Amino acid sequence: MATGTQALSNRATDARPAGDFDRRNADWYFDKLIAGVVFVCGISAILFVLGIFFFVTKEGIGFVFEKMDFREFLLTPYWSPSDAEDPEYGILALMAGTASVTGLAMLVAVPFSLGAAIYIAEFATGKTREALKVLVELLAAIPSVVWGFIGLVIMNPLLIKWFDIPVGLCVLNAGIILGLMAAPIMTSIAEDALKAVPDRYREAAEAMGATRWQVVYKVVLPAAKNGLLGGVLLGVGRGFGETMAVLMATGHAVNIPGSIFDSVRALTATIAAELGEAVVGGEHYQVLFTIGIFLFLVTFIINLSADLIVRGIRKG
Repeated sequence: MATGTQALSNRATDARPAGDFDRRNADWYFDKLIAGVVFVCGISAILFVLGIFFFVTKEGIGFVFEKMDFREFLLTPYWSPSDAEDPEYGILALMAGTASVTGLAMLVAVPFSLGAAIYIAEFATGKTREALKVLVELLAAIPSVVWGFIGLVIMNPLLIKWFDIPVGLCVLNAGIILGLMAAPIMTSIAEDALKAVPDRYREAAEAMGATRWQVVYKVVLPAAKNGLLGGVLLGVGRGFGETMAVLMATGHAVNIPGSIFDSVRALTATIAAELGEAVVGGEHYQVLFTIGIFLFLVTFIINLSADLIVRGIRKG
């Protein structure tokens, strides 16, 4: 009976005109519309990034090719754009401030983020794991200006009291705040990298008598090292491009730091603090956009490196 019914269905299908299968009805047009919307949404991010880069380059490229002295710009620490007679545009001190804050932030963030990722991925279970993942996401959602306020109002007096220093707005303050800001994204990426390690690796190590920590230390971490490195590089990119928290927590002093208690100024904070006072189209205005070009290139290289590393571990 079932065979006869199937045969009748096949004959009915064969008798249907071939054009009915390719008919452009409302569903076909709706499908094409959704595909077009998804394509536009996907390509828009690339277009926005290219548009931002074009705008920044357009505003600063005139200074780069006409007035810029690369030796003075990159190798001198003197930044005095408001000097009417002899303005100086050396960003060495600004680069040193940015690098010192970002480096200290990574020293703070990497142990915390990797430790949290290892615990969440390998040791935590059930509701504990879910609660910790929610807390990590909540940390990532805190605005940067709130972190800067914490550094300005809470960390500043604490550092003055603990270390007996005149000002608590320094590299240490900004490094701690920036490290806490970068830790959530690094934790999420590190957890994904650890979860990507096949379970057969763990099972084989446990079958040979390895303890839980030996499995993590000698098997899981080496297998996930590329993904972990990619997460660290993305954290570096986040720290290098941060503005408000660094502006509020560093003391904003043009200075090559000699210790973690020195006040410094970052490249991003310089743009944020001075762009509103610069004459549109003037030399100072163009120099700030030149710094923006420099920052864009550095962060692009860092993020591209992290993306290539993560792609490499996925292909492996």
